[in-house]
Amino acid sequence: MRGTPHNARRPRKVVTAATATVAVGALLSALSPLPAAGATSDERDVPLRQAFRNAAERHHVPESVLMGVAYLESRWDTHRGLPSVTAGYGPMHLTDARSAITDFPRRGDGGDDPRGDVGRPLTDVGPPTADTRALPPSLTTLDRAAGLTGLRAEELREDPAANVEGGAALLAQAQKSLGEPLSSDPASWYGAVARYSGADDSATASVFADDVFQVIRDGATRTTDDGETLTLAAHPGLAPDTSRLRSLGLRTVPADGTECPRTIACEWLPAPYEEYGTDDYGNHDLADRPHDQKIDYIVVHDTEATWDTTLQLVQKPDYLAWHYSIRSADGHVDQHVRTKDVGWHAGNWYVNAKSVGIEHEGFLTDPGTWYTEAMYRASARLVRYLARRNGIPLDRQHILGHDNVPGPTPANIPGMHTDPGPYWDWAHYFQLLGAPFRQTAGPGSALVTIAPDYVSNRPVYTGCATAGDTCPSRGSTAVRLYTEPREDAPLVKDTGLHGDAPSTTGVNDTGARASTGQQFAVAERRGDWTAIWYLGQKAWFHDPRGHRAALPATGLLVTPKKGRGEVPVYGRAYPEASAYPAGVPVQPEAPLPYGLLAGQSYAVGQVTRGEYYRAVTFDASQHVVVRGEQRYYEIQFGHRVAWVKAGDVTLRPSWAPFSPAGTSPRGGA
Repeated sequence: MRGTPHNARRPRKVVTAATATVAVGALLSALSPLPAAGATSDERDVPLRQAFRNAAERHHVPESVLMGVAYLESRWDTHRGLPSVTAGYGPMHLTDARSAITDFPRRGDGGDDPRGDVGRPLTDVGPPTADTRALPPSLTTLDRAAGLTGLRAEELREDPAANVEGGAALLAQAQKSLGEPLSSDPASWYGAVARYSGADDSATASVFADDVFQVIRDGATRTTDDGETLTLAAHPGLAPDTSRLRSLGLRTVPADGTECPRTIACEWLPAPYEEYGTDDYGNHDLADRPHDQKIDYIVVHDTEATWDTTLQLVQKPDYLAWHYSIRSADGHVDQHVRTKDVGWHAGNWYVNAKSVGIEHEGFLTDPGTWYTEAMYRASARLVRYLARRNGIPLDRQHILGHDNVPGPTPANIPGMHTDPGPYWDWAHYFQLLGAPFRQTAGPGSALVTIAPDYVSNRPVYTGCATAGDTCPSRGSTAVRLYTEPREDAPLVKDTGLHGDAPSTTGVNDTGARASTGQQFAVAERRGDWTAIWYLGQKAWFHDPRGHRAALPATGLLVTPKKGRGEVPVYGRAYPEASAYPAGVPVQPEAPLPYGLLAGQSYAVGQVTRGEYYRAVTFDASQHVVVRGEQRYYEIQFGHRVAWVKAGDVTLRPSWAPFSPAGTSPRGGA
């Protein structure tokens, strides 16, 4: 599929529909029942709204049901023929794992030590290569759609109209397999929608179907990534017949044993806490959070492996463990580690000890493609639940991507992971969390929240499928940062990653990237450009009037204390040496190769005290929490967070007047 001109497709018409349900039964004369006499590819290049209508009438599926399923899979985006992170194509998320893995071989994004503990390093355990020899039916639904419609696999992957027809055919087949008529009444299609999810348990299938019918009840209007505006009219009184769910023959998931909200399908699949070898254990550490340590963060990952492989790996004592895994196609959740215990997932031991790790199924991580709406919704419900239980604020200083976790020492920086990457839709995710990013200050604020329009913000990335190649154009959550207010200027430097060399446009290079929801102090404004303080330097991003990429915000800022030309920045919050009890080695402070310089300001996420969880033995009774008195501020320093000692800096509100103390010796005034 590489080299096919997905982004060269001619633009689709913008069509707004007032209703989404039409009478089903009449076949379109323009479409024959078999492709031998069917439409050509050019004839199929129709607006997506018309494609839903055509497929609904042809396969006798209520149009509202077809659009509801597509919304929960893709929010009606076509993604220009690119696969999701779990090999699903098009609005209907038809899966073709063999083609996707062949066209987008995974290379991985880092080689960090997942424990991130200099006191007990763990050998890097890289994810395995996806095996295409024995794929489950959930990863090959496109093959079934091809068999039902006679359409070629290439058409089903790349042509949105064909893709919608394939999805309609699968829904119709599911309805018939339940012995149900192809009714025009959407209420009778609950069982077929549940089967379309591909779930193997009744709880997940039910949540998927419930969400689809909630979309139908509420209605929806959205402009897709192709620029077409679609409307699904609301059906507030629709009450689906859920009785056919029992006919699917799905397994029942035990309702207890997990820490999950009732609004998701959640299953307990424990990670082992076991000894192995001569003097080792895994794959997590026992603790007693939040009684012995406060949980401050939730870290969002993607798995870099298929669902089945992910579950196999997390059950190996010599591998790694995180707290939850979420399946992409249907939003099913497995919990592996109690939230009171410490998972090995973030590559920074301080963050591990203070966080819950959530892995999202995604084995096509290098293409940086897309995630399903079902997965976003399940993840947001889980995060909202965990945040409420643990008193975690719903902001980007506490809800971190793995790519926002800093290396604990300079040596760790190059190997830190970059998932979920620049295509994760943080704005939509926080809308689902009930905490959307909003303007909270006037236009001259000293603080901004990064918030580009996801669909239209399309910075060029390289290295998705092949090193150096340009990635297909698509929406991104990140803005690119330059040394000057012009797009032909060099990118800003990340000395920890690249030394004195500029950052690159690589999809896994976080050195010159600010992401949606992150907050930065404004350094300067010039025309349609805004500069922020970033890794000790001015970093410019395009912020044109009428199409802003950032929102004015209020918050707290830190700057070096008067008389300090530079203060150190850390990848963790260290206790002072006097806080360590006898027998516990003092963790040596290792400042990162950056500096917070005089005249610069950075946004504060929270205040905390230095802490270290000493866990190096299988006997959890020997584990020790070292708590210091030294206070730290978590700051948004670059793409990743960092910490500075409170005694080194001055704290001020963003709305207070500020006069820079001088000229920065490394990065501009």
